[in-house]
Amino acid sequence: MINYLQTDFNYYKKGILDMKKILTILIIALMFFGCGKSDKSTTGLSGTVKVDGSSTVFPITEAVAEEFGKVHPKVRVTVGISGTGGGFKKFVTGETDINDASRLIKSSEKEKAKLNSIEYIELPVAYDGLSVVVNKENDFLDYLTVEELNAIWKAETNIKTWKDLRPDLPDEEIKLYGPGTDSGTFDYFKEAIIGKKNNIRADFTKSEDDNVLVQGVAGSKYAMAFFGYAYYAENKEKLKFVPIDGGNGPVKPTPETINDGSYTPLSRAIFIYVNPESSKKKEVDEFVKFYLDNTNTLSAEVGYIALPDKLLLEAKNRYNNKMTGTWLE
Repeated sequence: MINYLQTDFNYYKKGILDMKKILTILIIALMFFGCGKSDKSTTGLSGTVKVDGSSTVFPITEAVAEEFGKVHPKVRVTVGISGTGGGFKKFVTGETDINDASRLIKSSEKEKAKLNSIEYIELPVAYDGLSVVVNKENDFLDYLTVEELNAIWKAETNIKTWKDLRPDLPDEEIKLYGPGTDSGTFDYFKEAIIGKKNNIRADFTKSEDDNVLVQGVAGSKYAMAFFGYAYYAENKEKLKFVPIDGGNGPVKPTPETINDGSYTPLSRAIFIYVNPESSKKKEVDEFVKFYLDNTNTLSAEVGYIALPDKLLLEAKNRYNNKMTGTWLE
């Protein structure tokens, strides 16, 4: 009996030792393969990519940065929202690698870039339909003409209430919200609706953060604002877009009307501007290539309109060949 128990114990002890050996081998194997997986996921790329500029382009760049981070977790991509103009102030002095822009670079910005020996590669990344929006409960406004938008927003306007615009509209003050003066959206709207040489009225609530504008309009039945289509698309439950009559009848901003240009004059391309000197850094170069490879998918996901394949291919060619200067002006 004792011998039998002793034999069992020896087998039991031998089994424990064997299990310890197996576990040790498994741990070593997991450590080895785990390290291999980590090396593969980081691809050895590290560093920082500095982006600033347009709040309109921000949702696309933020989405690209998030996806890029999954592939290259050691690369830090910072994305600011100083507005197109505010971003260019940094870009033309070499403070940032990339500027998000909801308009083309201005002549004055080109001159400052030249003075600082900063070149740029201009790349369209999506289409946008600048959207005029009102409160969800607004049941009295079915469309606006370009002339009416001009009358509301021009500097010398005498329109204070909706009734001032049309006699059949409510005798209620129009509470206006819009991007700040550093915004490319502000510049585009001003040029398209008010005129390049004319001034826009000053008595409206301004913010470079489009979410502030969304909340302002959502909080007042008689409010109105303008900003990029993506912010409308993200807040449909709070806002209504206003169809715009550019001369051929009221047109709604939709992916189709923005892409084919029938939503006029508020359809536009939006851009990133890349410093070619920055693109010599591997992390910046890989980020821009990743951006162009994924912009059509991610732009659509955040509410913008994908570029036509031909235009996107040309943008990739321009970047790969480091073709500097203005392209689409």
